[in-house]
Amino acid sequence: MLPLFLLVLVRLASFFFTAPVFSYRGIPARFKVGLSACFAWIVTLSMHDHAVPLTGAFPLIVMKEALIGLSIGFAAGLLFYAIQVAGGFIDLQTGFAIANLIDPNNGVQTPITGQFLYVLMIVFFFAADAHHMFLNGIYYSFQWVPVEGKATALFSGAGAHDISQLFLQMFAIAFQMALPIVGSLFLVDVAVGIVARTVPQLNVFVVGLPLKIAASLLILFFAMPLYVAFFRDLFDWAASGMRDFMALLGSPK
Repeated sequence: MLPLFLLVLVRLASFFFTAPVFSYRGIPARFKVGLSACFAWIVTLSMHDHAVPLTGAFPLIVMKEALIGLSIGFAAGLLFYAIQVAGGFIDLQTGFAIANLIDPNNGVQTPITGQFLYVLMIVFFFAADAHHMFLNGIYYSFQWVPVEGKATALFSGAGAHDISQLFLQMFAIAFQMALPIVGSLFLVDVAVGIVARTVPQLNVFVVGLPLKIAASLLILFFAMPLYVAFFRDLFDWAASGMRDFMALLGSPK
């Protein structure tokens, strides 16, 4: 029972290290360890028919479980980064790219609009109980990828190919989210350019930037219901990508 519990604990702790929301720096490390231990104990009790012998290959199995947990958490959270990428596209067109914020969750610079949309998505994430969806996913991962399984796809090109497809899907989602605002701001640039040609005395650099900021905020205000509805689809896509990746890891080939 103890070797099985340790393997389950390693996979869960690795998952919480890379999974969205659960991996935030603001969450105390003791809480993460305690949550992993409690959840690992529950999962271990439900896996009473599994037996893992304590042999010399046990350290290699521990490393395999750590890689599985990290990769599943990364696959689950990869599409979530589309929000910040979309915010980067919007800020680059708006002019907010010169004033980035330091995200306390990962310690890197993030765009202002991307951070706003990301915080809004996290609020909707808990309101829609999407965190339960990820907990169910990591629980059923032990059925898709048993602890005694080899997970050969993790060490082959199949796993990397699946992650790259999720990476491309992330940029496609970010482009779809940013397209309404970026396209509208492009029309604003065209209008300002026409005005600059017809009225040369007008300083377009003084008028253009405030106009683009006002237009972007107005469009963002009217597009907010669409973004909120888009978040639910994003959660479904993330869960689907997580499930497909686990099925790939559990495949014999």
